[in-house]
Amino acid sequence: MMILGWKKKYYEILKEFKYNEEEDYESAKVLNSLLKNNNLSKKISKLIKGKAVFVIGSGPSLSRAISKLKNSKKVVKIAADSSVDALLENGIIPEIIVTDLDGDLDTFKKIAKTKCIFVVHAHGDNIDKLEFVKKFKNCIGTTQTEPVKKIQNFGGFTDGDRGVFLANHYGAKKIILFGMDFGNKIGKYSKTKKLERKTKLKKLKKGKSLLEWLSTFTDSDLFTTSKSLKGFKKISYKDVDIIIT
Repeated sequence: MMILGWKKKYYEILKEFKYNEEEDYESAKVLNSLLKNNNLSKKISKLIKGKAVFVIGSGPSLSRAISKLKNSKKVVKIAADSSVDALLENGIIPEIIVTDLDGDLDTFKKIAKTKCIFVVHAHGDNIDKLEFVKKFKNCIGTTQTEPVKKIQNFGGFTDGDRGVFLANHYGAKKIILFGMDFGNKIGKYSKTKKLERKTKLKKLKKGKSLLEWLSTFTDSDLFTTSKSLKGFKKISYKDVDIIIT
């Protein structure tokens, strides 16, 4: 089951980025074969449904957000994989990590056996990395094309916006963004190579447009502490404590 309207968005992505739908689907099938059956979907629902959650990206504003994130211990944190290094350096272990395995795999090894739930995304460019999921104690799989048995499609494109779509799917009452700036600057934690900068900015622009689309029909209240985003209320770090109570 896919979010209503997602297929059209997905075909736009295929055309714009020249991706191959068959390769995406093959990757989803490979990931499906690697994952065990589990009840993690119920666990994620229990963590998120009816609650305020943080979704954390690796944009330039992440450094300023660390203090607030450290002091908000009871709030469920969904982290895009490139933000995880910064979080761990500051003693923050997110409950959920959304990744296509492009992040620091050595970092993932350090927390592979913790309670942290890895939401691994399969696409045509990462089939060779999918074996890594065997190291994770808690892991579910996602795809951007047709779901395959254990592999689900919540919507979303980049790790960051997929985290928001995940929170939406599981019925978060409030979704608050940190380090998700979607501007013309790439955060230092992103570790984007110079040659990949243009593509990265293009992907961020697409992720932004998808979140603005999501804002038109989600039942979640949407907020951002990062750059202004259509459909999300811009708030300060001081406002966060009021919103999460």
